[in-house]
Amino acid sequence: MSLTKGNWSTEATFILLGFSEYPDFQLPLFLVFLAIYMVTVAGNLGMIMIIRINSKLHTPMYFFLSHLSFVDFCYSTIVTPKLLENLVMEDRTISFTGCILQFFLACIFAIAETFMLAVMAYDRFIAVCNPLLYTVIMSQKLCSSLVAGPYTWGIVASLTLTYFLLTLSFCDSKTINNFVCEHSVIVSVSCSDPYISQLLCLVIAIFNEVSSLMIILTSYIFIVVTVIKMPSDGGHRKAFSTCASHLTAITIFHGTVLFLYCVPYSKTSWLIVKIGSVFYTVMIPMLNSLIYSLRNNDVKETVRRLMHYPTQSS
Repeated sequence: MSLTKGNWSTEATFILLGFSEYPDFQLPLFLVFLAIYMVTVAGNLGMIMIIRINSKLHTPMYFFLSHLSFVDFCYSTIVTPKLLENLVMEDRTISFTGCILQFFLACIFAIAETFMLAVMAYDRFIAVCNPLLYTVIMSQKLCSSLVAGPYTWGIVASLTLTYFLLTLSFCDSKTINNFVCEHSVIVSVSCSDPYISQLLCLVIAIFNEVSSLMIILTSYIFIVVTVIKMPSDGGHRKAFSTCASHLTAITIFHGTVLFLYCVPYSKTSWLIVKIGSVFYTVMIPMLNSLIYSLRNNDVKETVRRLMHYPTQSS
């Protein structure tokens, strides 16, 4: 069946190849990704619950962290279940509607995460550089606006990209050489000219990466300058310790994104692209929850309290 512009059929399907070229690794990969997904769900939902339970964590920093956990949970849940299904099922098809919907939702939360990390950098900038005015500047209204921004832009950008994908025609070859319906692999199976859609995707991707990194770099330049001016070593350690988890999350996230941008799309690079996509869509949502929980004393204290273990006095 052929899909033509303005006439899409819900009966048409794509085939997600995933890792089908490695049949001996299907079961091991399924078990690994299932374990990762379980940790992701438990870690991110657990983080949200912990922040809600502990009144000490009702601060702007943890407010943003709870939304980062929500974004990571949603993003992983949009991608990973279908990946797990394709690893154990012979039928690796996904409907046209399902593929477009997966792209639409994944795009929203991928963009939201990009700018949520930038918002968290701004929060650390205010906390370190203006500690006495922190609670005044980071009011509930401002925090809500800073959180609404990434979601709003994610929806607008995703709607725009999805609309232009829907203007494409898809012919007989509808085999997608990936495990997820990303923009690049969807346009690769189009039989109409995807130039406008690809150009728009490139412009939005560059805008997202450059603008978010500019916010992050500017915030941390001011943080470093402020820390250098601090008189005591204790102040240095305390300031950097509040930023360590966030810096780790930023490095992993943007490092992976830039790596995927730099990989040329060719037949020999598809495995590298798939591995990078796995890290971006499956691993990072798990790692963020571990980074922020294992390095955070307030979070660990709340977990001990919930598990009825005595907390050690600091």
